[in-house]
Amino acid sequence: MSFIKTDSELKRDVVNELIWDPSISSDDILVSVSEGIVTFHGHVPHYFEKLLAEKAAQRVSGVKAVADELEVKSIFDKSDEEIAQAAYNAIKWNYSVPNDIGVSVQKGWITLRGQADWDYQRNAAKESVSELMGVTGVSNEITIKTKIQPSDIKSRIEEALKRSAEKESKQISVSVHGDKVTLSGKVHSFAEGADARLAAWMAPGVNSVVDNLKISRF
Repeated sequence: MSFIKTDSELKRDVVNELIWDPSISSDDILVSVSEGIVTFHGHVPHYFEKLLAEKAAQRVSGVKAVADELEVKSIFDKSDEEIAQAAYNAIKWNYSVPNDIGVSVQKGWITLRGQADWDYQRNAAKESVSELMGVTGVSNEITIKTKIQPSDIKSRIEEALKRSAEKESKQISVSVHGDKVTLSGKVHSFAEGADARLAAWMAPGVNSVVDNLKISRF
């Protein structure tokens, strides 16, 4: 028998998860829940805590999606020039990040540009700069340059889904248009949806993933 949490119960669990995580300054985070969708309002002292708060909510069973409206009110007095130099160094010293990634900073907001062969390299670039002092946000505009036939992408993703979860893979449909992958169907939790998205991103040549997966509580 499946137990379905009410919105008030989800809110309680999300709030408790935020309080439980010592890396999140939860005092100024306001939580609301409507039909399983969590919305954050308020502010945090660093961009990385904004990311951590979203991940904390995603860990709570029953959460369908997270709308993160948190503002970053930085407690660090760093100039854009200082942040840009730190970001350049962080990327330069990260083995997973390509060498030709460009960095620009405006009012603490970092924009990354360039090309990568794989999505994990693009994510590594963002992760490298997200924890730097003074950062208020990150726009990841790095694109994927590897090209592959759509039919190959589709078959590789479907095989990857079967390797990770035979049962769940039967309820997920994969469609490919150019370098864009669309996932549709049903999963049983946010974590299963995240696994499906990861499988799609790991296919060579994928530049965007549209997540139309629905969380089924049964």
